[in-house]
Amino acid sequence: MNGVKVHITGVVQGVGFRPFVYNLATDLNLKGWVKNTSAGVVIEADGDRDALDSFLQKLRDDAPPLSRIDDFTASFGPGNGFTQFDIIHSESVDGAFQPISPDVSICDNCLRELFDPNDRRYRYPFINCTNCGPRFTIIQDIPYDRPFTTMAGFKLCPDCEREYKDPTNRRFHAQPVACPVCGPRVWLEQNAEVRMQNDEAIAETCKMLAEGKIVAVKGLGGFHLACDATNANAVTELRTRKLRVDKPFALMMPDLEIIEEHCFVSEAEKELLTSSARPIVLLKKKPNSTIVEEVSPRQDWLGVMLPYTPLHHLLFTNSLFTVLVMTSGNLSEEPIAIDNDEARDRLTKLADAFLMHNRDIHIRCDDSVVRVFEDNYQSKIVNRKSIYPIRRSRGYSPFPVKLPFDVPQLLATGSELKNTFCITNGKCAFLSHHIGDMENYETLKSFEQGVEHFERLFRVKPEAIAYDMHPNYLATRYALEHAERENLPMIAVQHHHAHVAACMAEHGLIEPVIGVSFDGTGYGDDGAIWGGEFLVADAKSYQRAAQLEYFPLPGGDAAIKKPARTALALLWSLGLEWDERLTSVLEFCAEDQVTLRVQLEKRINTPMTSSMGRLFDAVSALAGVRQKVNYEGQAAIEFEAMADSAEAGMYVFGVEAGRVRVRSAVEALIKDVMAGIPTSKISARFHNGLAEAVRETVTKISRDTSLRSVVLSGGVWQNITLLRKTISLLSKDGFEIYTHREVPTNDGGLSLGQAYIAASRLRG
Repeated sequence: MNGVKVHITGVVQGVGFRPFVYNLATDLNLKGWVKNTSAGVVIEADGDRDALDSFLQKLRDDAPPLSRIDDFTASFGPGNGFTQFDIIHSESVDGAFQPISPDVSICDNCLRELFDPNDRRYRYPFINCTNCGPRFTIIQDIPYDRPFTTMAGFKLCPDCEREYKDPTNRRFHAQPVACPVCGPRVWLEQNAEVRMQNDEAIAETCKMLAEGKIVAVKGLGGFHLACDATNANAVTELRTRKLRVDKPFALMMPDLEIIEEHCFVSEAEKELLTSSARPIVLLKKKPNSTIVEEVSPRQDWLGVMLPYTPLHHLLFTNSLFTVLVMTSGNLSEEPIAIDNDEARDRLTKLADAFLMHNRDIHIRCDDSVVRVFEDNYQSKIVNRKSIYPIRRSRGYSPFPVKLPFDVPQLLATGSELKNTFCITNGKCAFLSHHIGDMENYETLKSFEQGVEHFERLFRVKPEAIAYDMHPNYLATRYALEHAERENLPMIAVQHHHAHVAACMAEHGLIEPVIGVSFDGTGYGDDGAIWGGEFLVADAKSYQRAAQLEYFPLPGGDAAIKKPARTALALLWSLGLEWDERLTSVLEFCAEDQVTLRVQLEKRINTPMTSSMGRLFDAVSALAGVRQKVNYEGQAAIEFEAMADSAEAGMYVFGVEAGRVRVRSAVEALIKDVMAGIPTSKISARFHNGLAEAVRETVTKISRDTSLRSVVLSGGVWQNITLLRKTISLLSKDGFEIYTHREVPTNDGGLSLGQAYIAASRLRG
């Protein structure tokens, strides 16, 4: 008799791994045991050598769909004399940690039972099994067992307990398992009174939504604000209450058939929509869609997701509506509400009623946002996955990014906008869920709660803290205060180096690359606002090889909110006339023009910037697209949306002495505006010319350095038109191109880059 001992790490807890092992061992007539520990899954088994070999092979090949094996070790020895195969109690190991599964959508089996009148969980809004349901948002500690979740207070009824303890049942040790007898419940609340419960509450919610009302619906990671997306009055009212002027709302539709009525959907987009993560996917809107313009003003893209909880599916079991706005339950820029009392306090003026439940959410987690980016150029782009993350949260966090070497235990605090933080342990970099814009106390508290939770879950006591160089970021202040309090080393990381390093970390790159880091704002080594940077960078250091030429940003944030100011400042810096035929000039009366000119000439509160994001703001304003913005990136987004894909012309940028010069391109753009050339052609010509300027600059750097690997990172690369054109040109020149596929290219991925740089510097 032979014996084998197996240790497996990865996402192997809370995903049905132990019953899978139990049933596999039983089928092969093996004896022994399996258990969870905070260091992974441990198995000991006795049997014939052939059976053991088959066992090891099937453990890898047939693992449960939600599992992800990182490390697998097996050692043979003599048998131990086991007489049966058991699942034994979990064990906590000091200092050990395990990756944790994100929340996942309801599985097909549970969905079938949800609508089966003969099933005891018929229409039960919290039906789940080991293959689906909440994970990350209900976990309070590891090992992942029911007492360490927010389900601890729900005592299992005899029927649920039998399922929970039966290794052959798919609900074996499904920690959120429940039923109408013993589990959470839903109710409809209005004017601080409970009106209805369970199915009646859901039916009344549907009726209210169909009547144009706004309902706050509690989900997996927080509350949504829902309304009928085909009702212009309802959507407009939601915008008014939420203080969200133009930024697009997310949508939920019941199935792919309905989505295809409103949007163009590729096979890759269908795959993302129906994945267990169920993210919001950006889709091209069809001209005949009945979804009102107010959902996504002046854009032809919609953010769409499928239902991912039983409750969501139950909301669509009526013929009253087929498309719902499902936007985060918060006032603009605040964290999403997760607690019932918090929702009553913060959302009462936003919602007409609340569809609530009593399964507590331990950690808030917004919906993830992704889009498809497929390489159509047969280029040397690395990692040909179609996913391109915009916001990485529910369904993906806290999956770790695997690093190419062991790293110290670190905390990286990220940036001001689209904040995430990152902690590291071993070869794992755990990027947090989306925190949001660190501009208020509520978001800071959410950030602090998240850091404490991650440190506890993944057994991290940071040995150093990495942070952005910008002295006024709340995340930077937190890092400095925390490091001083704990007497920890502090590692400042330049913003655009962190962008490049985040993409390098995804791909396990250590050697130098040419990093093209384009974004809106980042604190530079010289105190200026950077954002149009060409870096020669490795995982420890960088050199600024080229940049967009500097231009002034009068008023700083005031210019960011009013691109017309940036447009006039750009013209002034280039020595070009403020022509009254330009819409940007007409935004200012004569007196204001004089004031602005004095501000520029005397450099009063006028930082210099090389920001590509601000250049997009300026040219959008000059082209007459957007003179003021209501959310970050709005001008650039609307400018890109107008680009004519058939236009081959381009505005020529000057590339010389490490500078990308814009005068010739801006002059040509203004000439076209004056001549009445369609904005669609102007937008396309700008994008075409900028892509060519990137190719020319990268080629010059490559000649000087012999580097052939190019990393594209930073928020501007969310511009798919620019991304696609740039990759096409670089591919034709034979460059190896790296883009983001695991974390966002925007500031949402920045903390990963900070952690990677800090770890590399500490390694020496």
